[in-house]
Amino acid sequence: MVVKGSKPKRGKGKGSKKKAKKVTKEVDVLSPAAMLNAYYVCHNAPACLELRGFSWPGSPKKKGKKGK
Repeated sequence: MVVKGSKPKRGKGKGSKKKAKKVTKEVDVLSPAAMLNAYYVCHNAPACLELRGFSWPGSPKKKGKKGK
C-alpha cells in the first residue's frame, strides 16, 4: 500500500563522510636502521627474507600465539 505525501524513510546514524586518503611512505628495507633491526630479530637469512615479505612457496606456516 502506497501512502501519498509521506516522506521516505531514512536510515539512522551519521551521514556519510569523505575519508582522507592515507599517505604511505616508501620504506627502505636496506637502511641502516632496518638492517640493525633484522640483525637482532632474524636468526638466519630465510627468516630475514620471510620477515621482509619474501617467503618461498612450500615454507611452513607460523602458528599464531593464543591470546590470554
